[in-house]
Amino acid sequence: MAFSPDGRHALSGGIDRTVCLWDVASGEELRRCTGHAGPVTAVAFSLDGGRMLSGSEDGSVRLWDLAGRELRCCSRSTAVVRSVAFAPDGRLLLSGGGTFDATGKPLGCGLRVWDGASGAPRALLGSAAGPVCSVVACPDGRHVLAGSWDHCLHLWDTASGLELRRYAGHAGPVWSVAVSADGRLVLSGSTDHDVRLWEVAAGREVRRFEGHADWVQGVALSTDGRRALSGSGDATVRLWDVATGKELARGEGHRQGVTSVAVSPDGRFVLSGGRDGTARLWELPG
Repeated sequence: MAFSPDGRHALSGGIDRTVCLWDVASGEELRRCTGHAGPVTAVAFSLDGGRMLSGSEDGSVRLWDLAGRELRCCSRSTAVVRSVAFAPDGRLLLSGGGTFDATGKPLGCGLRVWDGASGAPRALLGSAAGPVCSVVACPDGRHVLAGSWDHCLHLWDTASGLELRRYAGHAGPVWSVAVSADGRLVLSGSTDHDVRLWEVAAGREVRRFEGHADWVQGVALSTDGRRALSGSGDATVRLWDVATGKELARGEGHRQGVTSVAVSPDGRFVLSGGRDGTARLWELPG
């Protein structure tokens, strides 16, 4: 799930291989994008709201306009794409993924950087760390954060291709990542059921949010950085106080695990997507 920058539209990707654009106010489906040959595992809006990005288990990364026209297909490989993101200026596209063969050997792993205009590959980062589960661009436009199968969160410099920092502490693959609006903090969710908050510059764990009973597959931070959000295989959406680590509210309604969450730009609403085939809009307290 993803909110558009103005909060008026929502984007969802599903196991039915489609990307759907929704009107948030009415819940009406405005557009359906088809072309992927496998389940759509990740979606994102560009910061200007004019383009949409999707990744799929079919190994492709596709760029769309708001009319639902496919502008570009950036990747055709056998590796699963698990996460996609736009660089802040929209000139670079990011995707993370990978898989294993029958012997356990990693295939097509790493964080891939694409040229947004041509769709040409620009870089492959961190292929030795195993499949990349989640990726997010830092607000400065120079750095990327990626959660990996190796239980770590990695900070990369997109220009040099160098890994600048590694955040270790989770006891399972880092499945979801979100960065604060000022780029100072990063939130991570893992198969170990925990949500952790880190200082980007120092690599220090600041806080841990505990309570989920299953994988944390989606995390998000409010624009003001005061609240954190998480969605889990335990079918709950949970709201946390960043300063104290306390749970503020819990959304229960999905009949199966929650796979993705997003906070509206104004901090009033939450989107969640679940394995029950529903996308839900929640109102936040306060």
